[in-house]
Amino acid sequence: MIKRFLKKISPEHDKIREHKSLRFLRPLFANSKLWQFNRHSVSRAVTVGIFCAFLPIPFQMIVAAIIAVFSNANLPLSVGLVWLSNPLTIPPIFYFTYKVGTWLMGSSLHSTEFTFTTEWLSHHFNQIWQPLLVGSLFCGVVVSVVATITVKLLWNFYTIRQWRSRGQKDD
Repeated sequence: MIKRFLKKISPEHDKIREHKSLRFLRPLFANSKLWQFNRHSVSRAVTVGIFCAFLPIPFQMIVAAIIAVFSNANLPLSVGLVWLSNPLTIPPIFYFTYKVGTWLMGSSLHSTEFTFTTEWLSHHFNQIWQPLLVGSLFCGVVVSVVATITVKLLWNFYTIRQWRSRGQKDD
């Protein structure tokens, strides 16, 4: 059921491979493992996508795609999960990761009032970048590992349940 849903919402491999702007990547897209929906490729995709969602950098989807290619993770799912950090969620996520970073580094929070503007960011960047990076990497690792373990456990639970229901039908 989960596998069918993921396949249904996933873009078709041939359409992506033949897209004009992505043709130069055709050799990379030839790897069939990037398009499979099995326990291993999906759990790797969850790890990659969620970790990259916490990276405080632009173009997180490109980073997720590159890591997915090299780790044989499901490519569409890896890239799609990056959108957990979107224009609505980025401010609270990065504020939380900044607070975690200051706690991990033993430093104090930057006390000026935060406004989400490029002017504020460029003026205060030197004071916040280290705790933001440390907190983002820490949270990215922790959340992606927890999510990956959860996906594996749910996948195993669902598979065992399917096996048991098949056995009961045979009786």
